[in-house]
Order: sequence, then C-alpha cells, then structure tokens
Amino acid sequence: MKQASFELTGPIGSRATLGLVVLQADETLEQDFRRLFPDREVAIYVSRIPSGEELSTDSIAAMEAELPRSSSLFPRAARFDAVAYGCTSGTTLIGAEAVAAMLRRGVDAPMVTDPLTAAIAALRAVAVTRLGLVTPYVETVAGPVRDAFTASGFKVGEVLTFGEEVEARVARIAPGSIMAAARMASVGADAVFLSCTNLRTLDVIDALEAELGIPVLSSNQVLAWHLARATGAPVARDAPGRLFKVGGRV
Repeated sequence: MKQASFELTGPIGSRATLGLVVLQADETLEQDFRRLFPDREVAIYVSRIPSGEELSTDSIAAMEAELPRSSSLFPRAARFDAVAYGCTSGTTLIGAEAVAAMLRRGVDAPMVTDPLTAAIAALRAVAVTRLGLVTPYVETVAGPVRDAFTASGFKVGEVLTFGEEVEARVARIAPGSIMAAARMASVGADAVFLSCTNLRTLDVIDALEAELGIPVLSSNQVLAWHLARATGAPVARDAPGRLFKVGGRV
C-alpha cells in the first residue's frame, strides 16, 4: 500500500455556511431551503431534534432540553455564519432569547435566529400593522403564537387554525386548503402569515399575493430571508413573495 500526498482546500460554504436545527417530524423545511438556497457555495448543515408525534404544548416544550445537544452535533470544523432553530411554535413557547442561548451552548455562530424572530423582522420590513394568521396547530399552541405577535406590536385579526394534533399530517395539508384559510385570514389585514415550518407554503405565496393584493409570508420564507440578510447568502431568483423584493434580496 502506497501513501499518496494531498493538499487541503477551503470549506464548502465559501459564500455562507448555515446551520438548521430541524424537528425530527418536519418533512418540509429542508426541502424548502434547498429550493431557496440553490447556490452550491452556500453550505447548509442540518441537525435534527427529537419532537413528539403530536402537536401539544408539552411535546413542544420538551424540545427545550434537547436544543443544546442538537446544536452541538453540527460539524466541529465548519465555521458557521448563522444557525437557526426551525420551529415557530417551539420558539413561542420556549422564548426566542432562551432558544438563542441554548443554540449558542452547542455551536459558535455570530448570528442565531428562529421563525418567530425572523417573522417579526420581516413584517416590520414590509410595514405591516394588522396581521391575519394561519396555523395548523391546536388552539393551545396557536394562541401563544398569536399572542407573541401581539406582544411585538402587531394587531392580529382573523386567526385560522386547522386544529391538527398529528405532526405527520401537517406536511400533507393540501395547498388548496392553505389558500382557502389564507383568504379567510386576510379580511381586514395588511398581510397574512402562514405559520409552521412543516406547512408546505412556497408554492402558494405568489398566487395568494396576486389574488389578495397584500404580502403573504410563511415561516420558512421569513427564516430564509432573515438568514440571507444576515449572511449575504444569495437566494433563488424565483424565491416567492414581495418580502424578497421589498425587504431586500441579498
């Protein structure tokens, strides 16, 4: 056996290196990020966090203990520009500041974010004051999400929930059902927010904005936008929604 010489090269993410902590039950967030960040020089590393099969305040809050361990499983040699926790309702129940602190216990990154923090920044970027909300959650989970937006200074009008308790079914909610709920939530609103990283929203945003005449935002869309703004990672040219235009595509 002969030993070959070799040279070392730079990291994969020469333009940006992103980390995602994704729920074990989530089938959508990773796929959406592959669409939204197609540049080969944007590295995306994913760590999974145990999550219950049912959507409840208890199952979501139980993730709190697992967050530092999940973020510690990212490659040690990677130098992250930003890391995100991919759960809107989990952030609401645990608290954005607590989520950020726990992420940083496991990984070193100059910027950490989550869908709730990203949504608040995005809504301010598109100058929203009154919000319509669509969620797949049961009321005990949807209520705190609504309250989090209210506490951040937004008026929340209509709240539409699918009342789904089984996480695996959330990724199967049909686009037509999401659009119908968004129409009802849009009454009297400046924008509609489609909450949940497991909800398949990217294909309905442009159509809804054209129909409703107001911005339509979703958890995965705002999370990608926030990471792009912070790191300079280029997003896909067909990234959906006014947000990437009005809010600034980086």
